[in-house]
Amino acid sequence: MRDAAKAVGALGRAAGLEQAARLRSGWYARYLWVFAAGQLVLVPMAVLWHGPVSAVVFAVTNALLVTGLSVYAMRQRVMRRGFGAKHGVMMGSWATLFALTITVGTAAFGHGVAFAAVAALVCALPPAVGAWTEGRGAV
Repeated sequence: MRDAAKAVGALGRAAGLEQAARLRSGWYARYLWVFAAGQLVLVPMAVLWHGPVSAVVFAVTNALLVTGLSVYAMRQRVMRRGFGAKHGVMMGSWATLFALTITVGTAAFGHGVAFAAVAALVCALPPAVGAWTEGRGAV
């Protein structure tokens, strides 16, 4: 009987730990929402601006965004199961869309404001979908 009580106690602690981890794993959704919002600024900057000054401003802004998000991610204690795969797929799809936007998109559609707006939304889509799905799974 005593072993059964120990097992029940251990299962209770494990369930409590799982619930705490699930509640604290919402940080990744916030991370992705900030990344998506950053795309709404960075993509039009990359498409519309020209010259060396714009390249420096873009690089510095992008470096600040990535550094801030990286520091935020490193300070988190909880990473859910499958985090690496989800993050890899999300970042891979974002990188593909961003590269296609900057290379093929600007060659085909030019540097117009309408294209920059659509490109920003397209590049913000992978992190926004990731944030939405992560937010749903965190509760």
